[in-house]
Amino acid sequence: MAAQDWSGPGPDPAVPRSRRAVAVTAVVFAVCGLMISVSAVNARGTDLRPDRQTDLIGLITEQSARNDELRSRVAATRAEVDQLAARSGEDPARGERLAALELAAAMTPVEGPAVTVTLTDAPRELKPPGVSDDALVVHQQDIQAVANALWSGGAEAMTIQGVRVISTTGIKCVGNTVVLHGRPYAPPYVITAIGDPERLRAALADSDAIRIYRQYVDAYQLGYAERTDGQVRMPGHEGSADLAYARQPR
Repeated sequence: MAAQDWSGPGPDPAVPRSRRAVAVTAVVFAVCGLMISVSAVNARGTDLRPDRQTDLIGLITEQSARNDELRSRVAATRAEVDQLAARSGEDPARGERLAALELAAAMTPVEGPAVTVTLTDAPRELKPPGVSDDALVVHQQDIQAVANALWSGGAEAMTIQGVRVISTTGIKCVGNTVVLHGRPYAPPYVITAIGDPERLRAALADSDAIRIYRQYVDAYQLGYAERTDGQVRMPGHEGSADLAYARQPR
């Protein structure tokens, strides 16, 4: 039988097919192993594609539970301090000054006539064409606008979601919730202020920021409601009054 010439791009028949397959398989496994090792080193044991939203919600929930624990400890410590102060036989003038300071710092319950404003998101089924979802929900600046208007109207005390507002209270948007003193709250958002109802409602009507918000109410069905309350009782602030601020790393 005459010998045949080999030409073309195909495999060399001189090399057995089984040996070529074994060699290719070995190379593929080696490359895969290298990629897995590099990924493991870079990830350092973490998921390379974390669900950031889930992680954020879990962090908020964990911190909220921690804040609840600290709030309970602060309340217990304050009660102990009050008992010790009562036993110390301090002079009446000092006690009056202390009571006045606690009232000004929103640490004691108060009651009186009030105005309540409730803000709500637009209905979930509402999807106007060309309108961003951000225009259909209540934001921290909307809540802050109501709070600022009420303070300018002579509010003597205020709560948001039933939580007493103090000088260090911050209103922060996190996802679709608003965080107050480390605890997240979902809408509707209820802001209540004790004071002269006529002055409070006049201040709300004079606020440019609220006037703009109410344009969204008319256009996209966001919720805005006012009511006058004959008499409400607000709790004192029970958490920490410390001011949290950034520090330069050393």
